[in-house]
Amino acid sequence: MPFPPAPASTHPETIALHAGWRADPTTGSVAVPIHQTTSFQFQDTGHAERLFGLQELGMIYTRIMNPTVDVLEQRLAALEGGAAALAVGSGQAATAFSVMNLCSAGDNIVSSTDLYGGTWNLFANTMKQFGIEVRFVDPADPQGFVRATDDRTRCWYAETLPNPKLQVFPIAEVAALGRAIGVPLIMDNTAAVVLCKPLALGAAIVMHSTTKWIGGHGTSIGGVVIDGGNFDWAAHAARFPTLNTPDPSYHGAVWTVAAAPLGPIAYILRMRTCLLRDLGAPMSPFNAFQTLQGLETVSLRMERHCANAIRVAAYLASHPAIASVTHPSLFQGEAKRRAEAALTGGYGSLMGFELKAGVEAGRRFIEALRLFYHVANIGDARSLAIHPATTTHSQLSAQEQLASGVSPGYVRLSIGIEHIDDIIADLAQALDKASA
Repeated sequence: MPFPPAPASTHPETIALHAGWRADPTTGSVAVPIHQTTSFQFQDTGHAERLFGLQELGMIYTRIMNPTVDVLEQRLAALEGGAAALAVGSGQAATAFSVMNLCSAGDNIVSSTDLYGGTWNLFANTMKQFGIEVRFVDPADPQGFVRATDDRTRCWYAETLPNPKLQVFPIAEVAALGRAIGVPLIMDNTAAVVLCKPLALGAAIVMHSTTKWIGGHGTSIGGVVIDGGNFDWAAHAARFPTLNTPDPSYHGAVWTVAAAPLGPIAYILRMRTCLLRDLGAPMSPFNAFQTLQGLETVSLRMERHCANAIRVAAYLASHPAIASVTHPSLFQGEAKRRAEAALTGGYGSLMGFELKAGVEAGRRFIEALRLFYHVANIGDARSLAIHPATTTHSQLSAQEQLASGVSPGYVRLSIGIEHIDDIIADLAQALDKASA
C-alpha cells in the first residue's frame, strides 16, 4: 500500500521538506536515496518505446533523468510556484540552457546590465560563438527592454538581486512589458531564494545556481531551471520556432504539441530531451542528494542571513573608515521601492562597501579577516569576502565592470549565519588593520 502524500502547502518551510517525496515505497526510507546508477531497466519493449516516444515520462538514463534529481526538481518547482524544473551541473549551465532553449544562430536576447561577471562574459563573448547576440540595457529604464527588442528577440534576462550592484530588478514592470509583445522574462533568482517569487510577479522562467543559498553548505555545484508554465508559447509561434516548428532531432516533434498531454511544460520538456540529452550537463545524483539536505533548511537560514546582513550593513554605514555601503536595507527612493516590491521575505545577505583609503586598504582588509573566508562563492552558511574587480569580474573591461556595479575599490561580503557579535568583531579588527 503506497504511503499517503504529505498535505499540500504554499509555505516554503514545508515545501522544502515534503514536496515530491514522502518515503521509499519499498523500504520506507524517509530520506531520499542516492540513485547512483547510469541506467534503468525497462519493464518490456512497449514500456521502453513509450518512454522514448514521450507517451509517458520515466527513467531512461541518468544524463536525462534520475530519481534523486527528480525529487530535487519537484521540490524546487514547488518552491518557486512553477510547473516543472530541470536540474543541471552548475548555475552557469542553467543560465546557458535557459537562453539556448529558445535561441538559434541569428537570434538575440535582451539582458540587464546588472549581472554576475560570469554571466556577463557568457553573454558578451561565448554566446557570440553560437551566433546569438545579447543586447545589454540599463534596468533603471524598463522601456529600454522594449526599445532593444525586434522580431528575432527570443527572451529578456535579468537577476532579481544582481551581484554585486544589488539594485533590485523591476520584475513586475518588465515582465508586463514583455508579455504585451510576447517576450518572456527569465529571472536569475539565486540571491533571493525564498525572499522573492518572480513567477508570481510575471516572469516566465526562473533559474538558480543551487551551489549558493539553496545548498548553503559549499560542497556541491549545481543549477536549476524552472518553467513557470504561465507563458503561452504557441500564441507567439513565430517568435519561438524552437518550440513551435518540427524538431528534426526528435522525429519532427513540435514541443508545444508534444507537451500538451503532460501539462504546460513545453519549454522544460524540450530542454530536457534536446539540450540536456545532446550537451550533457546533468546534476549528479550525489550532488542532488547534498543539495536536498541544504534545501531542507533554506528558509531558516535565509532568516538568519537577512537578520545578520541588516546588522552588518548598519555597522558598516556608521564606520568612519568606510565611504559607502551597498545593501537594499539602506536604499532610498526608487531603489527602495523596487526592493520592497520584490523582496517580500528580506533584503538578502550580499552587500558591498568602499573604503575611504582606496584599493590598497581593501586588500589589507581582506587579508586581515579571520572569520570570513576569502573565496569566490556566495550564499554559503559561512561569511565570505572577495574583491570582485580582481577576481569574479576580472574578465570584464573597466567599462563593463562599472556597468555591472564593480568599482576598483569595491569589496563584496556574503554574510553567513554565525553569531552576529562574532561577524562584527571580525569586520572591526580587519577595518582597524586596513586603516592603520
